Amino acid sequence: MTAARPGTLRLRTAGTSRSGRPLWLLSAGHGRRNVLTVAGAHSNEPVGGASAIRLAEEFALDPDVLDALDCTWHFLLCLDPDGMSISQRHGWSSEGWGVERYHRHFYRQEFTCQPEFRPLGGGPKAPLPESDVLVGLLDELRPAVQFSLHGMEAGGTFLQLTRGVPGAAHAFRAVAANLGVPVEHRPFDGLGWFVEGPGVLVVPGAEPADERDPSGFTSEATWTYPMRYGTVTALVEAPMWAVDAVADPRPTAGAEEHIARVSRTLLERSERVEAALGRGSGPVAAELTPYESAARELLGVGTGVADTWKSYLADDLGGVGLATTVGNSVSLDLAARRVPLRAAAMLRQALGDPPADAVAAGALDALVREWCRELETVFGVRWLPVRHQTALHGQVMLRLVRLFLDG
Repeated sequence: MTAARPGTLRLRTAGTSRSGRPLWLLSAGHGRRNVLTVAGAHSNEPVGGASAIRLAEEFALDPDVLDALDCTWHFLLCLDPDGMSISQRHGWSSEGWGVERYHRHFYRQEFTCQPEFRPLGGGPKAPLPESDVLVGLLDELRPAVQFSLHGMEAGGTFLQLTRGVPGAAHAFRAVAANLGVPVEHRPFDGLGWFVEGPGVLVVPGAEPADERDPSGFTSEATWTYPMRYGTVTALVEAPMWAVDAVADPRPTAGAEEHIARVSRTLLERSERVEAALGRGSGPVAAELTPYESAARELLGVGTGVADTWKSYLADDLGGVGLATTVGNSVSLDLAARRVPLRAAAMLRQALGDPPADAVAAGALDALVREWCRELETVFGVRWLPVRHQTALHGQVMLRLVRLFLDG
């Protein structure tokens, strides 16, 4: 693309990863204002890179779009190439994924290895090189807008903003409706963010708060870091498999009982994973330790996640309580099942092939199979074609950037 359109597109290395892989920055246009799109922050979410390249290709074919916006659009094509390389060690299917096949190869890095989160100064852990590269770009570009592209396994789409912008929520929901993607009625992510109607969360107040993961890792998010420059950051989530029920706005009764029930599901399933693993298989091969570390962390956060759900107060955050709608009840159901399923899938991979402990491997295989079939039969997941996932990212970015730059 850059060779074909040298006047429109440029490609450079913004830095390198922990393992020395390049972090590629693709830039389009020559406008006065900067826009930055960050893809590939989570190793189980490859669609962001495809979305970035698709939009860059549109700019190459029609550069007048960027001229009209008076902006230069930069794409960090993969923030964590090391993590993505682990996810892709089995390759990606050219024929589309099934739910179980996807989870058989699942990998998502542990919280402290997620480069969008920089540990607070004075902490015991140094920032990741990838985090420093991104912060360096934010300092260099001082973008008017930063987009962060994400893609969960099953659920609906939602949008997180570091500043409320008139018309943004309506534009986002219109794109989702046109593409037939359900909007999470109250996303379970961002529980400390203000709910600006279905599927849209906004950072409350003018000052960003520290991010604290269930593992106890406290950080400054690279989403909120550029607020010092007046940047507005938008996180766009695109599901791989849509669950239409997450958009159901009907009110429910017995919210506290539902939260207690899904909390039990989370904790009991985590215990089943521990029991399936049994005494384990001894030392894990070096190349498989990332799976074990990430899975062990997930098994340790269940109590903290459940406590967060039970103690959530909605009064100053839009008044939308957890499990008060059918849609959010389904979202919580999915979240309670997502954590132990991910843990089981990664622990199974940590055992290797052929497995060091055949009994534990068989038990973990059975859990992954059972819980993946549950997603298909109980929740009715439907595959969202990649072209729809990338269209969601791209169209939301274009609609929002016009609002943000004009505002």
